Amino acid sequence: MLRVLTLATLFPNAARPQLGVFVERQALALAARPGVALELVAPVGLPVWPLSLHPHYAPLRRLPLRETWKGLVVHRPRYRVWPLIGARGTARSMARALLPSLRRIRDRFPFDVIDAEFFWPDGPAAMRLGEALGLPFSIKARGSDIHHWGDRPGISGQIAAAGNRAGGLLAVSAALKADMTARGLPEERIRVHHTGIDLDRFRPIDRAAAKAALGLSGPLLVSAGALIEMKGQAFAIEALGELPDAELLLVGEGPHRPVLERLARRLGVARRVHFLGVRPHDDLPALLGAADVAVQPSATEGLANVWVEALACGTPVVTCDVGGAREAIDRPAAGRLVARDAGAIAAAIRDLLAAPPDPVGVRKAAEKFSWSRNAEELEVHLRQVAGKS
Repeated sequence: MLRVLTLATLFPNAARPQLGVFVERQALALAARPGVALELVAPVGLPVWPLSLHPHYAPLRRLPLRETWKGLVVHRPRYRVWPLIGARGTARSMARALLPSLRRIRDRFPFDVIDAEFFWPDGPAAMRLGEALGLPFSIKARGSDIHHWGDRPGISGQIAAAGNRAGGLLAVSAALKADMTARGLPEERIRVHHTGIDLDRFRPIDRAAAKAALGLSGPLLVSAGALIEMKGQAFAIEALGELPDAELLLVGEGPHRPVLERLARRLGVARRVHFLGVRPHDDLPALLGAADVAVQPSATEGLANVWVEALACGTPVVTCDVGGAREAIDRPAAGRLVARDAGAIAAAIRDLLAAPPDPVGVRKAAEKFSWSRNAEELEVHLRQVAGKS
């Protein structure tokens, strides 16, 4: 039996059920394997009182310290965060706070390996915890944890130290592995570990009926993700100016929303841009399946889950040639890779609307992604790291 302790700062909870659903799906698939036992630690970062009363943190204070989440034993120990000023100390603070909890967990559940699900702050925290407990650890890189945090003063060195001491590393795409290697992480210890997808839930549906259920008709675009500048929804809105019959669904929430709303009004397309906010993950198959094209003009990515989810729904993707885009958009039917430019995005959308690819052919690009394969590869990797292969 391989006993795994998964460490994930992004994991769903009652206050934010859509947070890190891809980690949830991966953990559930791994825990379902017959030779694996798994418990999960999802640390809750809280500032000192009275900052902890802020609406962002108040719901987190009410989360249980331990619960069963969809059959998984999930621990939610608290650690101190210092908003705006203390990012570089986050991993150290987390490890110091979590160590007593992990000792208690290990008395009852003698885990063999720590599986850190993000490079920051999970990775350096796992390094400290693993060294304190005398246990091996693995770290998974997903994109922004390398591209954003990997270049931050005071943090990049911690990421490099953790990566070089880890027993094994994972990257969500070959492109991200190359980026990690370029930053000095050991190439021979990095395994490409693609995301999974539930191909039964994400599948082609009657597109016209799905549009009608939304009260829409005609060409429909969708973009799903946090409303932040890096995700590039502004380029999708600008592209609408060249697509007079199209409408755009924006699924997600974030600090860039007021900017996007002003842009839509200024360009005269506000009536054709629908801000849907955060939606349950279970709503995504219908939204992606209703769209003719998924538009994701990101500046950086590892390998975006929404690319694969859209493809599985038979919906082609227009995105930029970043991260693992070529690993997902690997055939003409799957979509187009374009410059991060509204004109180029509009031209690619027009091309796909003029000659829509067969949804069955689009879906084939997603069929190499599955949670069963993801879990099998993860078990093999963690067994090697734990010396139990």
